[in-house]
Amino acid sequence: METKSSRLSGFYKKTWQERLAIIAQWSGLSPDDATVFSGEGGLSTEDAVHMIENVIGIYSLPFGIATNFLINQKDYLIPMVIEEPSVVAAVSFAAKLFREGGGFTTSSDDPIMIGQLQLLDIEHLETAKNNILDNKQMLLAKANEVGGSIVKRGGGSRDIEVVQYPNTAVGDMLIVHLLYDTRDAMGANAVNTAAEYIAPLLEEITGGRVNLRILSNLTDRRKARAKGVIPAASLATGDMSGDEVANSILEAATFAEVDPYRATTHNKGIMNGIDAVIMATGNDWRAVEAGAHAYAAREGRYTSLTRWWRDESDDLHGSIELPLSVGIVGGATRVHPAAQLALKILGIQTAQELSQVMAAVGLAQNFAAIRALATDGIQSGHMRMHARQLAVAAGAANEEVPAIVNQMIADKNIRLEYAKTLVNEHRSDRTQA
Repeated sequence: METKSSRLSGFYKKTWQERLAIIAQWSGLSPDDATVFSGEGGLSTEDAVHMIENVIGIYSLPFGIATNFLINQKDYLIPMVIEEPSVVAAVSFAAKLFREGGGFTTSSDDPIMIGQLQLLDIEHLETAKNNILDNKQMLLAKANEVGGSIVKRGGGSRDIEVVQYPNTAVGDMLIVHLLYDTRDAMGANAVNTAAEYIAPLLEEITGGRVNLRILSNLTDRRKARAKGVIPAASLATGDMSGDEVANSILEAATFAEVDPYRATTHNKGIMNGIDAVIMATGNDWRAVEAGAHAYAAREGRYTSLTRWWRDESDDLHGSIELPLSVGIVGGATRVHPAAQLALKILGIQTAQELSQVMAAVGLAQNFAAIRALATDGIQSGHMRMHARQLAVAAGAANEEVPAIVNQMIADKNIRLEYAKTLVNEHRSDRTQA
């Protein structure tokens, strides 16, 4: 069997058609599959009508591929859907440096989601709690009656927990947590269905009244982790030694650990990478964002999702841990053609594997951002891509874009108004010639 490498030298220099051909060969995409990415195929308005309400059309975003990822000694090409410049290039560069240290090592928890049921009008909280726990096995069995394919695949209800909240603004409150293994699905529908199904039983057991029955997006039983090392020598830049870069990165990382204002931007950079993979695979980025930021504040203050340190050889180590509730079946992954192909490109087999890939991407993206901040500054590479966007917005044709971009950068004037001026001057000069 041929060994495939995600180390695609010069990939960024190729045309988009050449890149698509390489990815098609890598993933075994058919010619019909390839049309999904060329604009000739993909999500139809007919499909979109069945996904959300009041549809009037389709909104497109760039679909890119991050290279160089070696995760648990397996090569991955990472599909990313994002509009922000520099993210795909930055994460690919970061993955290359981690690759020099052996790549990423990842792990994940079982895909346990939490369904919450809010019980009110409880006469005695402790008695009601004990009655629920005494009937735990019956409740778990009942929840599995509506588990469908998830239960058939080995998932389903796993445990019940009870939390007491006495003397709230609406009186005593009992919250029941239904812990539910969703296997390869994100699982929102399955968890909500099970919670609604057992609600009447909880009312009978406790004499109380169930109000909300809904999953929690703080999926702290369903975390993914990634770690990796970058040799100190690989960190050197033209102006800074590897040792200096590593120390600057540690200083930046510590800033994010202690200061919530910096931590918010630090974690946003992490989610730049993770969200782009979530979007590409048709998963719910809003759910993952909510869980990640809540997890970052789990100890009572908001802090960084990553940790960075140096070992006795002065090499740089990084790690990340966060909740990642994602699936490879159901939802948009079932109906969106590009999401299905993204999963095919990844070649993943389980939702847990997908979450581990996303954790590695988040760690790589975090490194790329703080390395840029700690060395050349975030704008040096970002502004070239931004200049390209402005040149296009100013009306530059494809063949005009490079000259317009180079002039804006040389003049250190990267603004839409100046881009329009350059486009007009470029065309005027060409007409006179």
